[in-house]
Amino acid sequence: MQDKAPDTTALPRRSFAIIFGVSMATAMGNTGLISVLPAIGRSLDIPDPMVSAIFSLSALLWAFSSPGWARASDRYGRKPLMLVGLSGFLVSMMLCGAVVSSGLAKLAAPMTIFILFLLARALFGLFGAASNPATQAYVAERTPTAGRTQAMANLAGAFGLGTVIGPFLAPLFIFPGVGLAGPLYSFAFIALGMLFVVWRFLPDSKPDPDARRPLRPVVGGAPAALPIWRDPRIMPFLIYGFIVATCQTAQAQTLGFLILDKLDLSPAKAQTYIAIAMMFGAVAGLLAQWGLIRMFEMTPRQLLRWGVGVAALGNLIVALSPDYYGVVVGYAVSSLGFGLARPGFTAGSSIAVGMAEQARVAGAIAAVNGINVIFAPLFVFLYQHFGPAPFIVNTLLMLGLLVYAFRNPALRNADPKPATQEATTLAALEKSDER
Repeated sequence: MQDKAPDTTALPRRSFAIIFGVSMATAMGNTGLISVLPAIGRSLDIPDPMVSAIFSLSALLWAFSSPGWARASDRYGRKPLMLVGLSGFLVSMMLCGAVVSSGLAKLAAPMTIFILFLLARALFGLFGAASNPATQAYVAERTPTAGRTQAMANLAGAFGLGTVIGPFLAPLFIFPGVGLAGPLYSFAFIALGMLFVVWRFLPDSKPDPDARRPLRPVVGGAPAALPIWRDPRIMPFLIYGFIVATCQTAQAQTLGFLILDKLDLSPAKAQTYIAIAMMFGAVAGLLAQWGLIRMFEMTPRQLLRWGVGVAALGNLIVALSPDYYGVVVGYAVSSLGFGLARPGFTAGSSIAVGMAEQARVAGAIAAVNGINVIFAPLFVFLYQHFGPAPFIVNTLLMLGLLVYAFRNPALRNADPKPATQEATTLAALEKSDER
């Protein structure tokens, strides 16, 4: 006997709280790791660009595996895929902690430690990617269209809250005996707790497969079987999201090195200052997602424009900043912008398609959010040669996206009202026909 399709009219608060916890636990671990990674790298004598590259293989695997995990969540349900993703995160973090412990104990050469760290982190990219499209699709298909922007903003707030808590907790988890590996073990145990909560308390139902059969845009009266990367309804959001995610990741991974050099302190002593800067940025992101979006009832179209405009200003402030305090202010302003932009392209892409394609879109969004990390070493390389360079590049890219948000038909028509979904699709198809 087949289970009923999920109720798309309401999402119980307890279910959303659990989904929120899944996203927050992952964000805590990832941003906590990012905050301690510069200190780990310099303590292990690993060159800065190689430290940043630890995320690259994981990001590639995340990008390539996310669409497959999205399809699997259609077939097996959202909850099982969340369990897979959390398990992948847990195992990866434990192994990363063991590798760092080995490096601090001088049990292997720095290059060997780097390779082992790279492989341990890669497990997260391969298996951790399973939870992201499942959580987004779970929320989207249980939320009415009119409320989806706020729901996606609230879900993005889980990431924002995790980025506040993760860097704050990371220095507290540097225990005697394990040192800088302590945060990695601690975040793994937090993931273990969330794994139990999801398994025990999150309801899930296997929907009718016919209800999730992808609907294709119609061109010239016939269905157009386009892959999602060429779907004119979605591709502009993916382009926008990829560039936004690339700039945000590049800034976050360069921030630690910038603060280390500004303050000229040892890695361990500078860790608190790095954590404070990241916390200010995360609080600004939460202000955007839980405050401004709700207060002004901002639509995806508005978020797409305001987000990159504010992020451009923040990056420019960091580039011109002579001291630590200016860096913190600039990072907070840019994080406010990214906090607006991310729900903009996530909700906009979700609204642009029907309920049957939510997992498909969520998988694509997860892929672009993952693959952007491979460019972080390039930004660190730029930083080593000219400190303000990464932030100047980010400023120019954000200004380019601002123009794109005004000119592209799909982004111009991004709005939470049901009628706008048709307008978005038609405008995008008309643009496609022009080409």
